Amino acid sequence: MVNIDWSNLGFSYIKTPYRYLSNWKNGAWEAGALTEDSQLHISEGSTALHYGQQAFEGLKAYRCKDGSINLFRPDENAKRLQKSCDRLRMPQIPEEMFIDAVKQVVRANEEYVPPYGSGATLYLRPLIIGVGDGIGVQPAPEYIFTVFCMPVGPYFKGGLTPTNFVVSDYDRAAPNGTGAAKVGGNYAASLLPGNEAHEKKFSDCIYLDPATHTKIEEVGSANFFAITKDDVFVTPKSPSILPSITKYSLLELANKRLGLKVEEGEVYINQLDKYKEAGACGTAAVISPIGGIQTKDEFHVFYSETEVGPVTQQLYDELVGIQTGDKEALAGWIFKV
Repeated sequence: MVNIDWSNLGFSYIKTPYRYLSNWKNGAWEAGALTEDSQLHISEGSTALHYGQQAFEGLKAYRCKDGSINLFRPDENAKRLQKSCDRLRMPQIPEEMFIDAVKQVVRANEEYVPPYGSGATLYLRPLIIGVGDGIGVQPAPEYIFTVFCMPVGPYFKGGLTPTNFVVSDYDRAAPNGTGAAKVGGNYAASLLPGNEAHEKKFSDCIYLDPATHTKIEEVGSANFFAITKDDVFVTPKSPSILPSITKYSLLELANKRLGLKVEEGEVYINQLDKYKEAGACGTAAVISPIGGIQTKDEFHVFYSETEVGPVTQQLYDELVGIQTGDKEALAGWIFKV
């Protein structure tokens, strides 16, 4: 057994024994295989290095009470990666190949899947990069698809504890840019505003829509949601938002399990008093309650800076209960490893 303090894990890199690797050459993916080599060996002319031709995903494996292992909607991760690949002119990874690669990596590193009840999970990072000898601004001649994993704790310190966010003057993505694709350039651009938020003692920053700077789009590296005072679950709608699998799952759970009205719509930054609860959501973040948001003019507190709102708590319990096998999942949501 591995010697890990499961209850005190952060969200950081831990080298595990095996990862999956496949190469795309001559117009096709080669048969992938597991490898113990954690280093990628690529040409200095790789487009991933010069022009950011790469995309990635994030998903988790969950240990259940009976010892089995769940994957949560990996088919949706596969589809989203295909869309990211299309946006950056990279070859799609077939859905079956993607899910098979993820399952192989989980099985090979099963001792690193945290025990049930520990609050930790096995985080998986599928990644595709443009490689090969090149220098012009054009798609790469070859590609590498890899999946590696590590056990992680909560993305935001404190887990299901309210934290505060600050509105950024920076844009996360252009109105017709790559905001809806999960590509590295979006995250590289977020490092400076994220760092400024941390220096001001906030968990992360809030990005407004790039066209008008009047509506909330994303919360750092997660999607935003809020609960109105008359119990409507609301998430922002915009073509430059990354379509979070967690967010769309919460939309369904809020409606089908909690009986709430749900909508994707406009969340104006000057109308925060319409909402009694708010949160950030994503694979890494799961659900992180937002205590308050600092705008230029004021600090707006939602339910509480110290306590989790009741609707947010119910959504968290439903989502995590499904992921860990304690609650019945909606059809097609759980894949057994």
